Amino acid sequence: MGVTNSDPARPAPAEEDVVKCVACGLCLPHCPTYAITQNEAESPRGRIALMASMAQSPDLYGAERLPTLDNCLACRRCESACPAHVSYDALLIGSRAALKPTLPWRAKTALWLMAHKPWLNRLLAVYRFCFQALPQRMKILPLPGKYAATSSPSIPAPPSRTAVFTGCVADVYEHGTRQALLKLLQATGESAEIPVPQSCCGQAALHAGDGDTAQRLAERNHRAFAGYERLLVLASGCYSALQPSIGIPVINAVVYLQQIGDALRFKSAQGMHIALHTPCSASFLGQHEALLALLRKIPDLHITALADQGCCGAAGLHHIAQPERARLLASAPIQSAHASGAALLLSQNIGCRLHLANGLRIPVLHPIEFMAQFLHDIPTPTDPH
Repeated sequence: MGVTNSDPARPAPAEEDVVKCVACGLCLPHCPTYAITQNEAESPRGRIALMASMAQSPDLYGAERLPTLDNCLACRRCESACPAHVSYDALLIGSRAALKPTLPWRAKTALWLMAHKPWLNRLLAVYRFCFQALPQRMKILPLPGKYAATSSPSIPAPPSRTAVFTGCVADVYEHGTRQALLKLLQATGESAEIPVPQSCCGQAALHAGDGDTAQRLAERNHRAFAGYERLLVLASGCYSALQPSIGIPVINAVVYLQQIGDALRFKSAQGMHIALHTPCSASFLGQHEALLALLRKIPDLHITALADQGCCGAAGLHHIAQPERARLLASAPIQSAHASGAALLLSQNIGCRLHLANGLRIPVLHPIEFMAQFLHDIPTPTDPH
């Protein structure tokens, strides 16, 4: 099958990945969009068939986006189930990049803001101020905290040469989580820096088919973290975008703490019951076991790991571009969290936390912020960002 493209600036799906698919269908039970539609076109097998057709006859499809490709959550659950090891995520990114983006205006605006953090931070400050007066349909994100990120001068490099990634929306929403990470690192005898400026990881732009913006963000982050030995990432969803582009080891902060955390000592949770949500990204990367090992260090903590019920629907910009479908996908984990009787829900990925928080009656926290609450008292470090 020859792969051609009438526009060389728009890459076609990779032939070697398309032909790997043997159409066995083992991916179907793992696909969230197939589960809710029972439509073959909304399955990985159906989408790969479409990608193969695009690769053979790109002129038949023009430059317009195809709904079945837009509906894909890029959760990569199909990759974990695939016996042929098809690189579905690479196929999806290439196929979307080959087509003209036709995202809803809210998703387009979100992409632009994520690439321009000062404007994003200003808008979130306005959003916080107006939050109570907004109609419910406009409350796409939970109420931001009082902290609002601002630009700050460059920070001297630390002896440990460890940097922390702040992200885009997380720059505002994860201030407390960064504080908690610095506190936990201090308890192990390590430190970290939060260099500025840094940018969005670029994952949302990449999966929206905007490779140029993703590349610009990657180059900006590469400069921001030059000279450091490692980069700690709080959001499991950012890891895949940063890991190939930064030029230094990128490590999930939970995994890093589990590796160096022998010295961590926690107070009793006194029988507290928490529910644990595993994001698709953390599951695919195998990061959930490290989290469980850390949480089990807290005495008298009762943990209920929610059953795997598919993607929660956040999926990058999916909850903004398709809010109704995203709410439908979130209903199962939300019901499970309430049914568990837990006092709060923990999730490693910020997109999942913000999306699930809108439907939950219990608080949603990053596990690192939760664990820091039970750490034996040490002085609280200052977040320089």
